[in-house]
Amino acid sequence: MKRISIFFVVLLVIACSKTSLNKDSRKDNLLYEKAFEFRELGKADSAFSYFNQAKDMFLLEKDSLGAGKCLVNMGIISTDKGDYFGGEEFSLNAIKYFNKNKINQHSFLHSNYNNLGIAAFNLKDYSNALKFYDLAISFSHSPLDVNLYLNNKAKVYQEVENFKESIKIYKKILFQASKNKMEHARALSNLARTKWLIDPNYNPEKEFIIALNIRKQENDLWGLNASYSHLADYYADKKPSLAKSYSLNMYNVAKQIASPTDQLLALQKLIKYSPLADTRFFFRTYQKLSDSLQTARNASKNQFALIRYETEKHKADNLILQKENSERKYQIIIISSIALFVLLGGIFWYRKRKRDIETDSQKAITDSKLKTSKKVHDVVANGLYRVMTEIENQQDLDRDLVLDKIEDLYEKSRDISYEKPIEGNKPFHETLSEILTSFATEHRKVLIAGNDAELWLKVREQTKYELEHIIQELMVNMKKHSQASNVVMRFESVGEEIKIYYTDNGIGMPKQKQFNNGLRNTGNRIEEINGAIIFDTEVEKGLKIQISFPIS
Repeated sequence: MKRISIFFVVLLVIACSKTSLNKDSRKDNLLYEKAFEFRELGKADSAFSYFNQAKDMFLLEKDSLGAGKCLVNMGIISTDKGDYFGGEEFSLNAIKYFNKNKINQHSFLHSNYNNLGIAAFNLKDYSNALKFYDLAISFSHSPLDVNLYLNNKAKVYQEVENFKESIKIYKKILFQASKNKMEHARALSNLARTKWLIDPNYNPEKEFIIALNIRKQENDLWGLNASYSHLADYYADKKPSLAKSYSLNMYNVAKQIASPTDQLLALQKLIKYSPLADTRFFFRTYQKLSDSLQTARNASKNQFALIRYETEKHKADNLILQKENSERKYQIIIISSIALFVLLGGIFWYRKRKRDIETDSQKAITDSKLKTSKKVHDVVANGLYRVMTEIENQQDLDRDLVLDKIEDLYEKSRDISYEKPIEGNKPFHETLSEILTSFATEHRKVLIAGNDAELWLKVREQTKYELEHIIQELMVNMKKHSQASNVVMRFESVGEEIKIYYTDNGIGMPKQKQFNNGLRNTGNRIEEINGAIIFDTEVEKGLKIQISFPIS
């Protein structure tokens, strides 16, 4: 199982703390001053709004440097909130406002390129992440900044398993004889961990402990967070009790530094390294925190989008009003009747344009929320419900398998804000069998017929993807509401169609049943594959459902 690294999150926070962006050099812009006040108070949404307003004021004053600094800050805030596409957009836009030949602007440039590297890394665009970190280094004049960006590069090489380059960079940082103890501890711990990843027989314990003690002396909480993670992974197979202890230390430190991402990673380790009696508690804590984090990130992205929309709308309104005023004055001088006609036409056009802009923007925001909600329900919520069902129903729990599934859900929740290509790594008939059998218990039998590999050979991957979530939703609703003890799912090919017959002996479905979000999503998915669904509510007991769709 591939381990999730927490080190990159540490780099992000350190990078943000180093980009105060030379507050003493900024011009007298009260909006800019207010933005920094909110940023230092940790109120990111308010800071973003004021930076956006300050940028417009700087542009009116033809102050390119001020506008660029605002965009850099907006990019860092967006990236820090998990909006990596937005962070890239702001940082790329900022570049044109800086003069690369002026040394006093290099601090803004290297901070900006570092933010681009962080965003690219999180979007798994590793080649561009390396290019951006190289650019950040080229504009850095402080050894501490250079070593930070070298560390970021090493993390990219580690992620793509180019350990040779990663070790080369860590050694370069370590042997520069820097007097900065925190930097020395960071390089020492990362070098030891990389050597251990290459050679499991290598013993990194001594270096890990040295780095841990330095970070305790320096009260480096972010560094302690990374050290506890490294030690927990190292002792996983050797001393599980120590692995659990270090995981718990990591979780407590992650709460101190208010990093929900690191808390999730620590909880994953606790689920894996704890006794079975504690596993369920940590899993419930993980589920609750994961849902809260995803909701907060989506709320921030929507808030940033609304702020940008309102700003652009305000600009458009001002331009339209300026145009109308100038046209009206000019035409009153010529002929008052012509002026009146133009004015009325302009007002009508302005109102229509305003309505169109508002309608389109609200529709885009609504569509985005609905799409994200659908993904959260189908991918994360139903996935977690299925894992919980397996935990409840299995006497001999395979914790590594459960952890793999949790990590898979974690990766899906990280990627929920952008589209990923659909991949079919496992035969589809096996995927369906796993979903269906996971809902079987001592008191509920689930019978499957006709689910053969040949049945799915000509079915498109997109159709399989939609069908997987359709069947999972039906089984989740069955478990929640049907009280059934027998469930039968039969598959057959009829001509150019595949038919699926679902039957259970539960309490059935009322004729006037109001569909919830899950069943509505199921209906939408069936429409997307040009299929049809029929609910038979006339049976005396139980429920029958028939689903049909074209093979290609």
